[in-house]
Amino acid sequence: MLNMDFSQRIAINTNNLEWQPSPKAGVWRKPLAREDKERGHATSIVKYEPGASFSEHDHPLGEEILVLEGTFSDHSGDYKKGQYFRNPEGFKHAPFSQEGCTILVKLHQFQAVDDQHIQIDTNSQPWLAGQGNLRVMPLHTHNTESTALVYWPANTKFKPHQHWGGEEIYVISGEFIDEQGRYPAGTWIRSPHLSSHNPYVEVDTLIWVKVGHLLGELANPKD
Repeated sequence: MLNMDFSQRIAINTNNLEWQPSPKAGVWRKPLAREDKERGHATSIVKYEPGASFSEHDHPLGEEILVLEGTFSDHSGDYKKGQYFRNPEGFKHAPFSQEGCTILVKLHQFQAVDDQHIQIDTNSQPWLAGQGNLRVMPLHTHNTESTALVYWPANTKFKPHQHWGGEEIYVISGEFIDEQGRYPAGTWIRSPHLSSHNPYVEVDTLIWVKVGHLLGELANPKD
């Protein structure tokens, strides 16, 4: 197991991790949290070399993907940088990439009875006004869980706050900062239930953020 104690805060600059081979040639990954080597809860950065592919498979408890670079493909279409999608349990596909791609992937983490199949091109969706200067693009909501992109204009400071149900962040561009450190693009942060911080940025920064989803994990610890 890797980083499966959800009561602990974790911050990983994925740029500093080495690529590890997957079971398929040409597909590489940087594991961030993993219940078992090839099954169960997993959060990873995954890279497809040009022409790489996976055989058809499904995803118990779902699959969530944000395309970070290149084009990810399966029988349902081509998904370019900035596209977000959720494949619920029972959805089968044989993914591939003609040009190569890098994706943020979360497996086996859907809440009970969440069976939404979602495909969103974040390049064309409107931004909504958030608190202060923030701009928010909602991606998914189910029960206590909420996922969005959040754009922080340069020099934005947010009020100190607490994370009910935890918070997970991936820094897409810019640099996210709080009293515990500075997090450049490519950093993954997972903060536990009832943790708190006082975040701010000095340059334009874009983050993917999920909140309210770690209570169930704490109720069923795997470490």
